[in-house]
Amino acid sequence: MHATGMAAALDDLIFNPGLTVEEAADRHFTPGYRQRTDGTWDDRAGFVEHIGHLRTVVAGGHVVVHDELRDGRKYADRHTVHLTKRDGSALRVEVYAFGDLASDGRFSRVEETTLMIEGAEADRGIGSAR
Repeated sequence: MHATGMAAALDDLIFNPGLTVEEAADRHFTPGYRQRTDGTWDDRAGFVEHIGHLRTVVAGGHVVVHDELRDGRKYADRHTVHLTKRDGSALRVEVYAFGDLASDGRFSRVEETTLMIEGAEADRGIGSAR
C-alpha cells in the first residue's frame, strides 16, 4: 500500500459517499489510530464518530494542501478544508498536522491544530464536533 496523505484521507472520509466512514477509515487509518485535535485526544472510535457527524452537516467541499512533507514514517502538512454545510453556510479551516505512518502507509497517529479562516463562531469547533 502507498502512504496516504491528508487530502486523500479527507476526500474519502468526508466527500466520498461511495465509501462508508468505516471503509474510508480502514483505507487510511490503522485500527489503533489516535488523533489529537486542538489539544483533545480521540481514539479511532471517537474519530470515526466525529467523521460520521461531519457527514450529516457537510454538503460538499474540498481540501487544498499548501505544504506536505514525508520523512520515512513521519508526516507533516498544512492544508485548508473548504466546506459547504447543508444549510448553505461556508467554512474554511486551515490545519497544521503532524503524524506517524504505519509500515503499511496508513496513519497511526495525527496531532493537529486548526484555525478557522471563514465561518460562524458557532462552527469554531468543527474540527472535533460530534
